[in-house]
Amino acid sequence: QRQVNFDDYSDYTPPKFDPYDTPSHPGNDAASTATFATSGIRALGVSGKKNGLGQAEAEEVTSSYQDFSSSPVSGTSRALNNSGVDRRTSDGSQYSRSYAQSNKDALVYTDEGYDPYASRKGRYTDDDDALVQNAADMGRSDQPKTIDDLEYQDPYNNDGLVTEPAKESAFARFFGGKYPVEQRIENKKRGIGRQRYPFLVWILTVVMIAVFIYELVLNGKEQGSPISLKPVVNYMLGPSESALIYVGSRFPPCMKDVTDVPISLQLPCMNDTANPPDKVCPISELCGFGGIGAGETPNQWFRFITPIFVHAGIIHIVLNMLAQMLVSAQIEREMGSGGFFLVYFAAGIFGNVLGGNFSLVGVPSVGASGAIFGTVAVMWVDLFAHWKYHYKPVTRLIYMSVELVIGVGVGFIPYVDNFAHLGGFLMGLLVGTTFYPVISETKRHKAIMWGFRIAALPFVIVLFVVLTRNFYTSDPYAACSWCRYLSCIPTSSNNHCQGTGITTTTTSNSSGLRMLLL
Repeated sequence: QRQVNFDDYSDYTPPKFDPYDTPSHPGNDAASTATFATSGIRALGVSGKKNGLGQAEAEEVTSSYQDFSSSPVSGTSRALNNSGVDRRTSDGSQYSRSYAQSNKDALVYTDEGYDPYASRKGRYTDDDDALVQNAADMGRSDQPKTIDDLEYQDPYNNDGLVTEPAKESAFARFFGGKYPVEQRIENKKRGIGRQRYPFLVWILTVVMIAVFIYELVLNGKEQGSPISLKPVVNYMLGPSESALIYVGSRFPPCMKDVTDVPISLQLPCMNDTANPPDKVCPISELCGFGGIGAGETPNQWFRFITPIFVHAGIIHIVLNMLAQMLVSAQIEREMGSGGFFLVYFAAGIFGNVLGGNFSLVGVPSVGASGAIFGTVAVMWVDLFAHWKYHYKPVTRLIYMSVELVIGVGVGFIPYVDNFAHLGGFLMGLLVGTTFYPVISETKRHKAIMWGFRIAALPFVIVLFVVLTRNFYTSDPYAACSWCRYLSCIPTSSNNHCQGTGITTTTTSNSSGLRMLLL
C-alpha cells in the first residue's frame, strides 16, 4: 500500500479554465509533462511545495504512476540491488512507503500489481453489473453474473449450452409428451412435420411402378403389345381388362358368388384380339392366383387390397403417382410413417369395400385413388384443426373445395370408380382425425379433438363391419338402391346404370356366350 497526504496542498486553487485558450507546448518538468499527456493542457500555477525528496505534487504522482507501471508480475522473480530493494522501483516510491507509515491518518489507496494469470472473477462489479447482467440475460442463472461469467458454446461440441428438445417417439408426441407447444406451432408454420423424408410413399411408389411394369410385360406376352389395342383400345394406355382381372383388380365374381356373373361365365382371354372375341376363358381361370377350382366358392378377399397397387394404364399411374408424391408425401412427413400407413390403407381398402357393394359387379376396378383421397382428407383435418396457423386459410379452403369437386366429378367418367374416391375421402377424415398430430393450445380445443377421436374410431369399425357383411350378401344393392348413381350417370349406353356391366354377344360359330368387358 502507498499513502499520499494531501493536507499540505489544501490551499491549492485551480485556475479558471478558458476553452478558447490554446496552450503552448509544456516545459520539460514532470508536472507539465503529466498534465499535458493526460488532458492536453499545460499545468498552470502549480504549487511550489515539495516533498521530502524535492518533488512537486505532480512529480510525486508521476513517480508513483511509473513505479506502478514497472511493478513486476506476481509470481515472477524480481531484480534486486545490493540493499535488497527492487532496482526498478523509484526513489519516490520508496519515500512514499516510509512517509505513509509515519502518517496513519492519511488518505489510503491500494496499488496492487497486475497479474494476467490471476482469476478474473469479480473484477467487474457495481457500475458494470447492470450492463453485464443485461448482456448475459439469456444465459444467466438467478445469481448476478459478471462479464467474465458469460458462457460460450462451442459450435463443434454437441454438449453445448443450447440444446434441442429430447427426441421422442411419435407415440409420445401424439399424446403431448415434453415436446414444446411453441416449437410445434413454429414447425407447423414452417411446414416441418414429424419426419424429414416420406419413406413409405417412396416404397409404395416403387412397388406400384414395378407392378405396372409387370402388367405391361404380361399384356405384351399375351397380345404382342404392352398396350391393349385390340379388340378395343385402352384409353388409359395400358393392358386389357382381362389382364387387369388376372393381376388383382377388384372384381366381385372372384371374391364371392355372384348370381348374375358365375365363375363359369366365359370372358375374352388375355390373348384375345378379335371383336367379337374368338378366344374365351371362364372367370375361374381369369381370376388367377391359382384359379378357382370347380365346385369351389370364390373367396379372393385380398382383392380389397391388391387393387391399390394395380393401375389401368400409363396416364392413370402418372396422375396417381404425381398426386402421391406431392400430397401424400407431405402428409407422411407431418404424421409420421405409422399414422400415414393407417390412413393410407384404411382409406384405400374402405374405398374398395364401398365400391364392391354398390358398383357394377361385372366391371373390374383398379388404382390407388381411394388411398390418395384419404390423404387429401387429412389436409382438411389439418386445415380446420390448425386454422389460425395457416397462411390465408380462407383462400386455401376455396382451392381445396374446387379440387375436391373436380376429383369427385372425374369419378363419373366411365371406367372410373367414384366409390373409391368417396369412400377413401370419408375414411381419411375419420382415421386422420384419430391419428393426425393436432396442436391444442387450450384445454377446450384439446377436449374437442379428443371428443372427435373417441367418436370417430367406433364409427370406423362400424362402417367396415357393416359394409363388409353387406358385400357378402346375395344382393348388396338392396341396402341402397340409389347409391349406384354416385358413380354412374344413367344413359342408354350403360343401361341406365342397371345390370352387371357385361354385354353378352352370341355368334353363329359358337355355342357358348362370348363376353365383351366394357
